[in-house]
Amino acid sequence: MLLQTQSLTPHFLPPLIPFKSITKPQFIHFNQTPPRKFSLKCSLSVVSDPTTASTPVGVSNDKPFPAEVSRTIMELSSSGTLSMLTSNGWPLGVGVRFAVDDEGTPVLCLNQSCKKLSVDKKSSLHVQLEQCGLRTPQCTIQGSLDKPEDLNILKRLHSMWKKRFGEEVDKNLIHVITVERVLQMEDFEEDGIWVSSSDYTNASPDPLRDFAEKIVNEINANNKEDLYRFCNVYVDLDFQVSEAKMIWVDRLGFDMRLCSTQNNVFDVRIPFPREVTDEKGAKSSFNCMSQEAWEVEKNYQAPDYKKVKQMKQITY
Repeated sequence: MLLQTQSLTPHFLPPLIPFKSITKPQFIHFNQTPPRKFSLKCSLSVVSDPTTASTPVGVSNDKPFPAEVSRTIMELSSSGTLSMLTSNGWPLGVGVRFAVDDEGTPVLCLNQSCKKLSVDKKSSLHVQLEQCGLRTPQCTIQGSLDKPEDLNILKRLHSMWKKRFGEEVDKNLIHVITVERVLQMEDFEEDGIWVSSSDYTNASPDPLRDFAEKIVNEINANNKEDLYRFCNVYVDLDFQVSEAKMIWVDRLGFDMRLCSTQNNVFDVRIPFPREVTDEKGAKSSFNCMSQEAWEVEKNYQAPDYKKVKQMKQITY
């Protein structure tokens, strides 16, 4: 079954993709799906050392950079944990709601009692984004908690808050976190990558963010055969796949979670043939890749058509 889209665009067949082993069992099992046997060789890639965004390990051109992922997390989320250092020397984390401006700066509404808990302006905001119950990318923003004094800025932030939450708020309660650096993590128990303030500010959130979850749910529900076929054609592995499920999709490709018959769990990244910028483009690329994978699996070869040479000109 193909996703509904208005047009299909030509593409090339991506190379075989290595994958990453996941040690924790997070996969959702579907007992009704029979194991599939694939016979390609297996290769693994693992990110081990924490690093900075200037020298990213395991970051390639087929996936968004950490700064873009952090901006996407902040755009799709509206709550997180604000942590501050209190006067007794203990760190304190409280749940807060937030909005973000065009540069990704968090905008918070804090009452005076909450603000007085902090001994200085240093703070952090931790935000998580659950992706279809399979992965939870997260970012932690470190910066200075400030209260804007400019009336024009306060008015703009007030309008932003009202648009985000549909409610009025006292302008005196509005605060912002001036971003100094961001720690971006792909999931729990994974190494993080530090993102500089300038990289975070200059990055753009993913253009598919508002309908990525919809696309993933639709594919997981209606295109299971295509997901297994992707394992056969686009992924370099040699074990039986008992479950395959899409985790998330972005402008450069999509992530899948694979489970073997030995209950080993793997994540794999499959790039699109070309970058997409909207829902139509994402569905079109998926459909093209599905058709290509089907043709490869079936050893299909297009017939050599003999072109028609005779034409009759019509005169009016």
